[in-house]
Amino acid sequence: MKNNYCIIMAGGVGSRFWPFSTNERPKQFLDFFGTGRSLLRMTYERLDGIVPASNVFIVTNRIYKETILEQLPELEENQVLLEPMRRNTAPCIAYAVYRIRKQNPKANIVVLPSDHLITNEKEFQRVITEGLRFVANNDALLTLGMKPTRPETGYGYIQFGNGGEDLRKVKTFTEKPNLEMAKVFLASGEFAWNSGMFLWRADVIIEQFNKHLSEVADKFEEGDDVYGTGKEQDFINRIYPQCPNISIDYGIMEKADNVYVMLADFGWSDLGTWSSLHEITPKDSDGNAVAKCEAMLYNAKNKMVALPEGELAVIEGLDGYLVARDNGVLLICKKDEEAKIRQYVKDAEEKFGNKYI
Repeated sequence: MKNNYCIIMAGGVGSRFWPFSTNERPKQFLDFFGTGRSLLRMTYERLDGIVPASNVFIVTNRIYKETILEQLPELEENQVLLEPMRRNTAPCIAYAVYRIRKQNPKANIVVLPSDHLITNEKEFQRVITEGLRFVANNDALLTLGMKPTRPETGYGYIQFGNGGEDLRKVKTFTEKPNLEMAKVFLASGEFAWNSGMFLWRADVIIEQFNKHLSEVADKFEEGDDVYGTGKEQDFINRIYPQCPNISIDYGIMEKADNVYVMLADFGWSDLGTWSSLHEITPKDSDGNAVAKCEAMLYNAKNKMVALPEGELAVIEGLDGYLVARDNGVLLICKKDEEAKIRQYVKDAEEKFGNKYI
């Protein structure tokens, strides 16, 4: 277990969950289910028995450092890696990988988003353990693919080829499809949902950075003498703006020829939208879901209601609506038009500045 490491990506804003998620406190730091644990805390605790606490690194924006240390008091300050700006997942992962390699060149690494929900944690731990064993013994990049249960248009897809029962060679990565194409993917049995979770050895992923994203690799290679020292942050602040804004999927995973997918089913949701929260939240006989607060709903169906804990919502009608209130903002919109929320956030920022964002 000493060679097992984890990178948790925790720098996102989560604007689609506004007004609960704000710039100051994005969704990974929120307790959506009233359990006393944030999504970040739940992600960290799932690693128990797989990755030692000293081998967990959080990559985040510098404004969230204190929040992370507050929610994860087990970590040392030098385990929180601070991005001076957002540059997508490739530079984020590269920073942590080069830092880990300096500490342990034999590291086996799992990369996890900080804001996903997993309901079957025992199965998740089995899959991660098996995946770490695979990458320790193979020069491969491994991603986790969720077995699809419906024609979902909100996820990217992974097409896989022949292989073992749950371990397959990746053929292609596909962006979020329209509904018709998603139905084709589901019917074919050759596609899995792209979870955004990855496993690899440090030396293997660095080789791929050198091959496919040399403009990123060259920058982080320069810092080999400063990682883990007092000069590290100044170095990162200097080179990070020079990195391209590019995802690990587009920059490496879609180009490398040694990519495998492990098919899994452990009750996964990326919690990307209010609709995804509605889907996993217990509902009444009319399909209404209530998060954190109490609610009395009349003549209403298929509604999502979320207010701060201890508050009561009394609502008549509004079938298929989202009603959410927090941080001084009341949002009421059709659930199937929630894609507009990002525009609402932009409009509110233009009119009121950062007061409600």
